[in-house]
Amino acid sequence: MRFPLAAATLPLAAQAINIISSNDDGWAEINIRSLYGALTAVGYSVVVSAPAENESGTGSLDIAPSDRTEPCEFNSCPADSGAYGNNATDPHLNWVNSYPVTSIKHGIEVVAPQFFGGNPDLAVSGPNIGNNLGLAVLLSGTVGAANYAAGTAGIPAIAFSGDTGSQTAWNATLPVYSAIYAQLATKVTERIVAAGAPYLPDGVWLNVNFPAVSDSSCASVGDFAFVLSRIYTAVPLLTSDDVETCGSKRLPTETTVVDTDGCYVSISVGDSNKLDANATLQGDVLEKLGDFLTCLP
Repeated sequence: MRFPLAAATLPLAAQAINIISSNDDGWAEINIRSLYGALTAVGYSVVVSAPAENESGTGSLDIAPSDRTEPCEFNSCPADSGAYGNNATDPHLNWVNSYPVTSIKHGIEVVAPQFFGGNPDLAVSGPNIGNNLGLAVLLSGTVGAANYAAGTAGIPAIAFSGDTGSQTAWNATLPVYSAIYAQLATKVTERIVAAGAPYLPDGVWLNVNFPAVSDSSCASVGDFAFVLSRIYTAVPLLTSDDVETCGSKRLPTETTVVDTDGCYVSISVGDSNKLDANATLQGDVLEKLGDFLTCLP
């Protein structure tokens, strides 16, 4: 097992960094608001720039925003309110009448400079309603936003997705799964930040998938463990070796990880083409995460 001690000794306290947040389920969906609250609670400065409504499955589509004629999802903005907008009481919460990639682009280029005086240090996307595993990453708007941030804008990015949940308004009673996923996503973010800049290699984004939450299984944050994985199934004789860890040069697929009994979270390393990053880049992430990771039984 390869878990470098250097990363293991780093403090996990929040550092003063600026984060842009987006998703594909919409700016008023409860998961993105729950993560916003969790990240700000530990001291990060966060700006949300997400679609005005559910844009799941739109991948990397990028189209200039147009004026709305109907209210935003969950009546979170009025009809005829333009192409962009924000929360009247918290301007850190912004909507864009377009796709996830367009939304995070607007956040990086327009909104973030107003709050940060420049680019964000890190981008987070999600937590998505439903996992984004394997080929699903090609269609996921949540992944599309993270991929744009890392691959085009040069901002290290993490896409979070969770197996449990359904479209829920921001002002509903907070579901247990949403609170757990937000706290888990914050733990991953803190670990990446604690390892120091550059937070991820150039062009790299992480695909993080949480298993299902229920009253009897995976019911608290402490139940979960994190496993380094790969996005796609390796093709024998064609796919290059992965980074060596847990006694193997082949990482488990993220589907294998989240389907294993025991509340395992998959963390895969993606490149700008939405493919698995090579062993060297996987190794860089492994060094950063250190003993935050475990092996499957």
